[in-house]
Amino acid sequence: MNHREVVENVIKNIDEIDYKAKEEARRRVDSLAKPLGSLGKLEDIAVKLSGVTGKIKNKIEKKCIVIFSADNGVVEEGIASAPQYVTLAQTINFSKGLTGVAVLAKENNTDLLVVDIGVDCEGEIPEAINRKIRRGTNNIAKEAAMTYDECVEGIYIGIDMAREAKKKGYDIIGVGEMGIGNTTTSSSVLAALINCEIEDVVGKGAGLTDEAFDKKKQVVRKAIELNKPNPNDPIDVVAKVGGFDLAGMVGVFLGASYYKIPVVIDGFISAVAALIATKLNKFVKDYLISSHCSKEIGYNIAMDNIGLEPMLNLDMRLGEGSGCPIAFSVVQYACAMMNNMATFSEAEIDPSYLEEVKDKKSYIVDRRI
Repeated sequence: MNHREVVENVIKNIDEIDYKAKEEARRRVDSLAKPLGSLGKLEDIAVKLSGVTGKIKNKIEKKCIVIFSADNGVVEEGIASAPQYVTLAQTINFSKGLTGVAVLAKENNTDLLVVDIGVDCEGEIPEAINRKIRRGTNNIAKEAAMTYDECVEGIYIGIDMAREAKKKGYDIIGVGEMGIGNTTTSSSVLAALINCEIEDVVGKGAGLTDEAFDKKKQVVRKAIELNKPNPNDPIDVVAKVGGFDLAGMVGVFLGASYYKIPVVIDGFISAVAALIATKLNKFVKDYLISSHCSKEIGYNIAMDNIGLEPMLNLDMRLGEGSGCPIAFSVVQYACAMMNNMATFSEAEIDPSYLEEVKDKKSYIVDRRI
């Protein structure tokens, strides 16, 4: 199959989760020696994992974050607080263990799989996986970011990275990015995809002056008006106003769902990519695990449209996948609860006093994990 056929096949063949295993997991959680629902989101995460893997007891031992690095032509419009060369510099620094996500990942024994999908540089970046489509996208304020085929290629690369993660035995994947200007492209994609107000999704990114912030909103509006992305075709939206990094991230979310690997959303850009993946196949949502609540303005809108909410609020807005290793720890705690806590029977406690509460299921809160 060619790359487009692979992408179409994956989108078409993402299966529903194992609802039987999920129900059995809920019964076990409710049988543990504790007040019903008292471990909150940990219970929901453990149950969700069972739906993904088909196993009641799971272990999160081998972890990785796939980070896509790419440059964005729209930077020439003056919408970023950092110069474009920072994309390359930080991509190099990932392998040196010097970035935010690298430090957090090392602390949690998590591997980084850094992919150069479109950094504006010659030659290969040390320790990065070279899957460069080309050296950055076009300026979306003047023309489409990329061709439709290039976007499909980016999604294919993401799917391929998920396949590699499956092959290498990773129990969970996180998705991150590096690319100066990518909050502008992600905001453009989100606004075009759900037809919302520009002001509702365009934030200051890594930090802008008021003048540059106003320019950023103007650029997003111009990009959408000029390129006319089709909201009924998410791939067209990414191709016209997105970025190579975003396309790759979409591919990981699709691929992880296809290969039945739980996959963690980082912040705003990651959430936009996850939303696109759910638009391509609605079953993707059930394979997604949230991490932290990004301070970027469009994050909540993206997550609301997916139908999920964050598990943590740490006032973070770094990107890079930095929320993922923190979320991995929480997922590990959920597994410890499910695997090691005693049931009422094992603890020699009569649980009959809980029957009325259990019948009403009032202890189950829709946390949309």
